[in-house]
Amino acid sequence: MATNAPATTVLGLSAFYHDSAAALVTGDGITAAAQEERFSRRRHDSAFPELALRYCLDEGGLTLGDLDRIAYYERPSRKFRRVLATYLGTAPRSLTSFRDVMPGWLSWKMRTISTVKDQLAGLGLGPVPEIESFEHHESHAASAFLPSPYESAAVLCVDGVGEWTTTSIWHGRGDLVAPVADLSFPHSLGMLYSAFTYFCGFKVDSGEYKLMGLAPYGRPVHAGVIRENLVDVKDDGSFRLDTRYFEFLYGQVMTGRAFEELFGGPRREPEGPLTQREFDLAASVQLVTEEIMLKLARTARELTGESRLCMAGGVALNCVANGRIVEREIFDEVWVQPAAGDAGGALGAALLAQRGRPRDRTLTRASSDAMRGSRLGPGFDNDRVQAYLDALAIPHTRLSPDELSRRVAEQLAEGKVVGWFQGRMEFGPRALGARSILGDPRNPAMQSVMNQKIKFRESFRPFAPIVLAEHARDYFQLNQPSPYMLIVAPIAEQQRVHTAEPDSAPEAAQGLDRLRIPRSTIPAVTHVDHSARVQTVTAEQDARLHRLLRDFHATTGCPVLVNTSFNVRGEPIVATPEDAYRCFMRTNIDTLAMGDFLLEKTAQPEWSEKEDWRELIPLD
Repeated sequence: MATNAPATTVLGLSAFYHDSAAALVTGDGITAAAQEERFSRRRHDSAFPELALRYCLDEGGLTLGDLDRIAYYERPSRKFRRVLATYLGTAPRSLTSFRDVMPGWLSWKMRTISTVKDQLAGLGLGPVPEIESFEHHESHAASAFLPSPYESAAVLCVDGVGEWTTTSIWHGRGDLVAPVADLSFPHSLGMLYSAFTYFCGFKVDSGEYKLMGLAPYGRPVHAGVIRENLVDVKDDGSFRLDTRYFEFLYGQVMTGRAFEELFGGPRREPEGPLTQREFDLAASVQLVTEEIMLKLARTARELTGESRLCMAGGVALNCVANGRIVEREIFDEVWVQPAAGDAGGALGAALLAQRGRPRDRTLTRASSDAMRGSRLGPGFDNDRVQAYLDALAIPHTRLSPDELSRRVAEQLAEGKVVGWFQGRMEFGPRALGARSILGDPRNPAMQSVMNQKIKFRESFRPFAPIVLAEHARDYFQLNQPSPYMLIVAPIAEQQRVHTAEPDSAPEAAQGLDRLRIPRSTIPAVTHVDHSARVQTVTAEQDARLHRLLRDFHATTGCPVLVNTSFNVRGEPIVATPEDAYRCFMRTNIDTLAMGDFLLEKTAQPEWSEKEDWRELIPLD
């Protein structure tokens, strides 16, 4: 039950759907936040976030008894009413799914708060404080505005669905986020995008970014069909889905026969070959998504009168749509919560329960927010890394920070791929230079090498650039900071390569063949539509990463690096030195930089995944 009593120290939780997480907010600001998957090593782990909350409490030096309150990111009883109403409203088609899903709701999901309380009590970490729950979209809105650099702003939240809400506009002022307008289930932009994700053979709730990356390879030839049959969009951005074409109301799949008839055949089988149809479907739904997001952004400005926009919700991870909003200059500035999905709901709920804004930031620049660069996860000092390396007798060299930076910059300039493990782990789905794999963006082969020999993933997937903030406009058409890699921008005209041979022009190539056409001076991070998902870096945000970029710039004349997450396909981003070394040895990464230590692949002994290194050194 909600209370108005003040709270100073709050643990926020999100759980039981996907990307479970915990976040700790104290009087000093946001102390810690992390997803459960990073500790359990199960991608998109939806379980109760025991390991993540243990980390948060350890980081704060607290027990459960030291907390003023625990905050949960949604209201399960309202969600149950939506699920039940949907099943009853679609019977008898929903009967099979009803039989599969309802026992879980009746046994524990409907009383999730009690389940959370029982789980917490079983940890032996002290008495469990009061648990306060908030609306799903309210948690998103709080996560977007309260840590932002703005004293007032419009807030736009778009996702699949919370309890009932799928799209919402809020007005953030001071310590409050007030609701302005919303849309309800089943009319959901997130569900529309996920339907195409499913139809194109990717996994719902994790493959949407693949669909976004696939879109530039196609043509939006189906956009008209989508507008005419699937979604009716009004000038203010409100919309309605024609539910006859979707199956998510009735069962546990997204599309069925009606969708297949509309688009000329069955869905692509997962891992099956990609065809022009998938390219064009991706391009089409991406275009419609951008159109809707632009209209919603304009409406948010009109309804609030604000010149700044904050965003959260799963659709806010669509950095191409975010880039369109920035490009059109609907707002003077746009700030996107780096953990925009459900994991960020844990942070939003904690901030709501604390009923105050984090105070550990200066409101002078768009990059000066309370997220601490999203470096809110565990960090490992040099003594901890040294102990691990010594325990396994792993060959390494210890260098000063300046020397390590120069050496890594030289190796990157030579075409080597570097694992970069520095400081506290990022909160959210993006590696931002703490748990990253780095490469030379000038190398035309780097994109395919990193995809196929290091990440073990689809060749079409684009990589993102990190760039010295002071040189960002020399390389990208970007008129604001982008510290969290959540804005796509065009490559600057002066960096583009224009071929003189008509037969090799981009328009002459089709599908994945377009990958082989050079487009800029930094081809490894230039997508086929001359765009890039940009991360800008300042010395204040990340001194060590800024130093490396500066040294690479001095060595090569280029202030940009390839940055991709330190993991392989199907696994979460690495969290610990053990995780980093394992990924280093399983892949073709040439060099690993962990803290002040440099590890060369050629110097490493033969290694087997069967080695039980976890018994050699404790992980706590």
